[in-house]
Amino acid sequence: MTSRVVVAGATGNLGGRVVRSLIERGATVRGLVRASSKPEAIRDLADRGVETITVDLADQSAVIQALAGASVVVSVLQGLGDVIVGTQTRLVQAAIDAGVPRFIPSDYAADFTKLDDAENRNFGYRREFHRYLDSAPISTTSVLNGMFMDILQYGMPLLDFKARSVSYWGEADQMLDFTTMDDVGAYTAEAALDDAAPAVLRIAGDQQSPLQLAALATEVLGETFTLQYMGSTDEMAAAIQSVRTANPSSETEEFPRFQQMQYLHNMFTGRAKLKPLDKDRYPRMKWTTVRQLLAHRGG
Repeated sequence: MTSRVVVAGATGNLGGRVVRSLIERGATVRGLVRASSKPEAIRDLADRGVETITVDLADQSAVIQALAGASVVVSVLQGLGDVIVGTQTRLVQAAIDAGVPRFIPSDYAADFTKLDDAENRNFGYRREFHRYLDSAPISTTSVLNGMFMDILQYGMPLLDFKARSVSYWGEADQMLDFTTMDDVGAYTAEAALDDAAPAVLRIAGDQQSPLQLAALATEVLGETFTLQYMGSTDEMAAAIQSVRTANPSSETEEFPRFQQMQYLHNMFTGRAKLKPLDKDRYPRMKWTTVRQLLAHRGG
């Protein structure tokens, strides 16, 4: 079992969950933090027994020193190409130079390995990074989890609480993959402590179609949720291109509207569907379902 884990992005939303799960599993955790990180976030890590190292990820020699003695580096870094490709590439090279045997990239998403670069801008960055990573002399494991289930609580078009509707494109019975951030954090911790983990692990805490989601929301929340057909997936693709063309400045945003639409398009076409799943690899995992998520909200 691996016991010394370095987490890059430890003060982030998902990063904090990975750190917590690692500590629960008895790992020794070192968090790489930026000078601009909130002091309270760094103190919280320290209070949990995490060794924090403030480092500029562009300073290669400093990063190599920060990674010394680690058994695995877990990246939870988020951003555009400069981060997903540029910063992560430097982080991997530093891990190699420091003699770290394993690396877990920040790939937490649907199965972008099945897509073309142009189908999803952010997935294209990940695919570009993997063209480097796949040839790097280090063992790697990617955790792919579909959509973060937590987003369903925020009233997005897929599940609109105000309109009491479930919007969909294509077919109403297309199965979609959902996993809570807590479960992704716990599973990533398990993978980090698994020296025999394969190159790709695919998980989905729950799978629901729009048809099932509407029925489930109606049952759990006690209000009728209706299905709203928004058009074919080809029509959705055309709408994405129109929105993207009309807003060129959004290319510098991490999650502009067109990018959010691309994520949904990849799911509704089924092209980024996760299969086969590796949910049973770690028996201690307990998965949160959409029903449980909605019941908590309704309560």
